[in-house]
Amino acid sequence: MSQQAGEASKIKGRFRNSHKVYGAGLGDLVGIIKAYLGAKRAAPSPKSAVPLEPITQAELARPQARLYRLGHSTVLMYLDGKWLLTDPVFSERASPFQWAGPKRFHPSPIAIEALPDIDGVILSHDHYDHLDSAAIKALAGRVKHFYMPLGVGKRLIRLGIDKARITELDWWQSAQLGTIELTATPAQHFSGRGLFDRDSTLWAGWAIRGKQARVFFSGDSGYFPGFAEIGERLGPFDVTLMETGAYNELWRDIHMMPEESLQAHLDVKGQVMVPIHNGTFDLALHDWFEPLEQIRALAWDRSVKIATPIFGEALSLTLPGSGSDWWAQDSAIAVGADAREKARVPAAAGSNLAGIAES
Repeated sequence: MSQQAGEASKIKGRFRNSHKVYGAGLGDLVGIIKAYLGAKRAAPSPKSAVPLEPITQAELARPQARLYRLGHSTVLMYLDGKWLLTDPVFSERASPFQWAGPKRFHPSPIAIEALPDIDGVILSHDHYDHLDSAAIKALAGRVKHFYMPLGVGKRLIRLGIDKARITELDWWQSAQLGTIELTATPAQHFSGRGLFDRDSTLWAGWAIRGKQARVFFSGDSGYFPGFAEIGERLGPFDVTLMETGAYNELWRDIHMMPEESLQAHLDVKGQVMVPIHNGTFDLALHDWFEPLEQIRALAWDRSVKIATPIFGEALSLTLPGSGSDWWAQDSAIAVGADAREKARVPAAAGSNLAGIAES
């Protein structure tokens, strides 16, 4: 591990953000409750089956550097001959209880038992939609090492993971995995899994810099000046896995609005943006497909390369394609073809984006 000192700070044993203190007071909670009670949405969940491309063993045997979205912020990646897995969530619900809480829209395109042996699991923080206890237990026998921000290791030790297989990093600290350098980067968020452990563990994004490609994984974050510093210190990046979903003006300090996600991608000096943190759970007040439609339109307006692969579809890390508007049919059903036509990217835009992404 790099001996460079980290920069996350603590007050009375609690980690805090570098640029903005986040703490929802009573007034904020009342506002959030009112917003939920008054929300009227056309499609909080899909009306039809979410498209999936099952990942076969023959597909896994290919040697090319690539990634697969498995759901939410779970991404399977093959880079420099190593298999990496970010924020593995495979359970039916993102919740401490499997009888209540946000339920998956779709299954994973690959079951845990069908995964290849994983060289490194990369965790961004300890919230239930990012740290799935059942998945960690199921993965225990097929993962060589787990990488995470400070304090999260105690969660895994309680789940039976040997301390020797855990590396905790502060912001800006690095660990080496073969030819890949993993660096925990600042993020603007919070942590906790219960009523009394708020901010007792750190949250982070990750710079995953290999010889074949450089990837930035945002984890969860509000927009803040730290993204520009990440770009200066660790960029550029061939691909960014950028949080785009579960946003709202009421909590934009900890979850970026779509235009902020796009700006964060540019700040870290990303080439192709893959919007994540969407399409799997209902965690906010927008329609389930809105993050994808919004970011596609914003990217087109600013000539930014974007890739939206189907869950399970391979995306090259060295020559990423643009993907497709795989959510379009469901959004048309939900809000009507006329309403969607006013907001969608023109048909010609999709073909142009493909050309941009592959140039």
